[in-house]
Amino acid sequence: MKSTAILLLSTLLLLLLTVGCGYGSNYHAMPGAVPKINQLNPQNVIANSGAFNLTIEGSGFTSGSIVYWNTTAIRATVISSTQLSVGITAAMIANAGSVSIFVHSAGANSNIMMFNID
Repeated sequence: MKSTAILLLSTLLLLLLTVGCGYGSNYHAMPGAVPKINQLNPQNVIANSGAFNLTIEGSGFTSGSIVYWNTTAIRATVISSTQLSVGITAAMIANAGSVSIFVHSAGANSNIMMFNID
């Protein structure tokens, strides 16, 4: 009887931990292709040239796509599953340098492309 009670309590504790941590049978990764960036438009800008819209062409983009400008997350406007647009502020291009850009979509990250600020 004692071993049955311990087994039952252990099973209950394991169940509570997995459900409480979000790792139960209700967890499903979002379906979809891994996003991929093929091209940025424009490919570079001049520092302090003002705000602009960056168009990202590739594949696997969804309505929940987020573009990362280095570590800054930007909600993307989805034009299609192969094209996104994001607004880049003047402050984001105030200084010359390179910025890494990738897309997070459908639970996965794309390849990284570099964007130059001249």
